[in-house]
Amino acid sequence: MQASSSRVHSSQPGVHPGLPALVKRHASSSWRKPVQQVDLPALERLDAALANHQGPVVLDSFCGTGQSTAMLAARHDDALVIGVDKSSHRLNRRPAAPDNCVLLQAHCEAVWRYLVGRQQKLLAHYLLYPNPWPKPGHLSRRVHGHPAFPLLLALGGQLELRSNWQLYVEEFGVALHLCNQPSCIAIVPLDTPALTLFEHKYRESGHQLWSVTAKLS
Repeated sequence: MQASSSRVHSSQPGVHPGLPALVKRHASSSWRKPVQQVDLPALERLDAALANHQGPVVLDSFCGTGQSTAMLAARHDDALVIGVDKSSHRLNRRPAAPDNCVLLQAHCEAVWRYLVGRQQKLLAHYLLYPNPWPKPGHLSRRVHGHPAFPLLLALGGQLELRSNWQLYVEEFGVALHLCNQPSCIAIVPLDTPALTLFEHKYRESGHQLWSVTAKLS
């Protein structure tokens, strides 16, 4: 049976009018949410992995089952590739992965803050099909509307976000522009290998897939 996935539906017709003010407010303040107890084991594992690695670091945020992390680890075989997802259910479905791959059950924002605190810069950062939070009132739950967005930018590296919702990608590009980070928005070519189960399902369902890329300074 062919995979089927619903398209994103939202009453929001364009870039959220509240986005500029929200991004600027977060850029001028620090995210002060205390470290959650549930994230501590993952941060300890991350600390140990970084202590034993001297090369580049790649981050796969919202990695789901870790399929994308395994593929990225094979692509970046000289890097430590870290996949992060808060769901144990998804991570329990992880595939076999190369030795340079580490999967962590944690909130991505906590990992971003931890890496920034270590002054760790990234070679690359992937955000593949994060939850779109399509309702207009959900703006602050989207990655670019979250108060931890400045931490993501501080990690540097080659950034790529993909989504099957064009508006999400456009908003992310606007948020990057507001933070003086040039970006490029494009359609993901059909011959591009699917990095996640979601991406494969969306493509099989005939969705147009979009990406925004940036070299973070």
